[in-house]
Amino acid sequence: MRAVVLGVGNLILADEGVGVRVVEALERDYALPEGVVAIDAGTASMEMLDDLSHLDFLLVIDAIAAGQPPGTLVKLEGDEVPVFFRRNLSPHGIGLSDVLASLEFLRAEPKETVILGVQPVSMELSTELTPTVAALVPVLVARAVAELTARGLAPTPRGRA
Repeated sequence: MRAVVLGVGNLILADEGVGVRVVEALERDYALPEGVVAIDAGTASMEMLDDLSHLDFLLVIDAIAAGQPPGTLVKLEGDEVPVFFRRNLSPHGIGLSDVLASLEFLRAEPKETVILGVQPVSMELSTELTPTVAALVPVLVARAVAELTARGLAPTPRGRA
């Protein structure tokens, strides 16, 4: 099974960097099983085609402007994923949407995609997450671990490998 945990975000726009911070924490705290790769995608788009081709599972972590109160956790899966890209709930919706559309055209799209995120508190110029969103990084890491584990891809906590 091939899976990617994709952390998306811009590290100079406060909470917009949450996806990247979650991937950093996941890699720091867990050893990923064979076949699972964590990628800090930053604000990349079409250059991700090779990394995301023919995946069994794609887990995207990002800030999601879902019209919820700041700090609200969001999970999108199944039929909700295309809606995510049509509504452009993330500043990266267009880039990632283009990548996934290209993969579909090439018949190389992921078999399953789940998006985890948080409603940002601030998207102002800052290299720091707001305290509210920073406190949710461990929660998002735990949710990412749970998503992988549910698919038989359980990460191993570092120090117990």
